[in-house]
Amino acid sequence: MKIKRILVSQPKPSTPKSPYFDLADKSNVKIDFRPFIQVEAVPAKEFRTQKVNILDHTAVIFTSRTAIDHYFRIAEEMRLTIPDTMKYFCISEATAFYLQKYIVYRKRKIFHSTGKFADLVDVVKKHKDETYLVPLSDIHKQEIPTLLNKAKVKYTKAILYRTVSSDLSDLKDVNYDILVFFSPSGIASLLQNFPNFEQNDTKIASFGPATAKAVKDAGLRLDIQAPMPQAPSMTMALEQFIKKFNKGVK
Repeated sequence: MKIKRILVSQPKPSTPKSPYFDLADKSNVKIDFRPFIQVEAVPAKEFRTQKVNILDHTAVIFTSRTAIDHYFRIAEEMRLTIPDTMKYFCISEATAFYLQKYIVYRKRKIFHSTGKFADLVDVVKKHKDETYLVPLSDIHKQEIPTLLNKAKVKYTKAILYRTVSSDLSDLKDVNYDILVFFSPSGIASLLQNFPNFEQNDTKIASFGPATAKAVKDAGLRLDIQAPMPQAPSMTMALEQFIKKFNKGVK
């Protein structure tokens, strides 16, 4: 059987110019989108048990827009007024611009990087006198504390939101030829929702080494991996696989 249906475990792209839509047209496949994980807020009452005082910090490191949303949410819930002197260090320019939702952008000290956390740490190291707060999910990349410790900057982690599995019960009778994953949490959600999942002919695609490892650790077969030298994006990896696979199927 040729590959005809793909499920991508992320929200549907908001722009009509997404490479996934191009892939669907080019490869004549149907692509559905469904987040396998969702973000849940850590309420102020629970946050207080972490004994983190937000106003003890002079700067904030933001690794995502979600972190920005929950930083300002928790401040509002705790009725804190964030001082105008607070400095913001953002993983990318797009993340930095997102701050406009909450602050007067041009009147604040805002720094941003290229999208890589290692590059952001290089920016942070130029401001070693600051005391940093790092809003995070309960599940976050280990490189964040590792690189900050290595840089010897003063910082505090604040767990302001958590990643939980979505309810996927409505998918139990839906069959896809390829399942596409972008995080170990997505694999965990698959197995939590479908503990008796049998892969059989279903192909699994993963993005990033951590996700690939999670697939293999779960005893599943990894058929498509990105990024790779010949396929730096997931859509390119999918396109190459589909072309080769469907060519060999009558």
